[in-house]
Amino acid sequence: MFSGIIENFAKVKEFKKKGDYLLKLSTNFKIKDIKKGSSIACNGVCLTAHTIKKNGKFVDIDFDISRETIKCTNLSDLRKGSIVNLEKSLRVGDEISGHFVFGHVDCITKILKINKVNNSHQVELAITKETKKFITRKCSIALNGISLTVNKVSKRTFSVNIVPYTWKNTNFHSIQEGEIINVEVDMLARYVTQHLK
Repeated sequence: MFSGIIENFAKVKEFKKKGDYLLKLSTNFKIKDIKKGSSIACNGVCLTAHTIKKNGKFVDIDFDISRETIKCTNLSDLRKGSIVNLEKSLRVGDEISGHFVFGHVDCITKILKINKVNNSHQVELAITKETKKFITRKCSIALNGISLTVNKVSKRTFSVNIVPYTWKNTNFHSIQEGEIINVEVDMLARYVTQHLK
């Protein structure tokens, strides 16, 4: 379980097919804060750390990724040097500054437009058939693991506003129009919709 508040970045050191897939990230997380078996959200995808090594000022973390996860997320687009959003799993008593996020991506979607509005950025994305019934104005949504609020919804698109701090401290600052983003809808919206069927 996560909150959608990004704690850190990582750079991809290696991403290759090995069994399923192996992802090696380099981050400046403190090594004492991570252990084998820790759940870490990587671009909003819950992955399990299996190897952790100190590497100078940085920590290298290895994850195995299944073919199903590669198929359903934007992790397949990672290359050496790609920037990945990281969040450690919540602990009892942690502050919930965003919203509850599972780390189970519902779908991927494309960034259609990025407009700078004063110091913030308005990002417009395509609505997919998997998420259409869950997205409404002012609902919570996780994009690449970031807890955001939907500002506008049309028949085929929705948009979010990203404030300067979030833009600077997540991988959105390196993302361009046309890129693919991981989407996880708000779990409350999902359960309410299922209950009303």
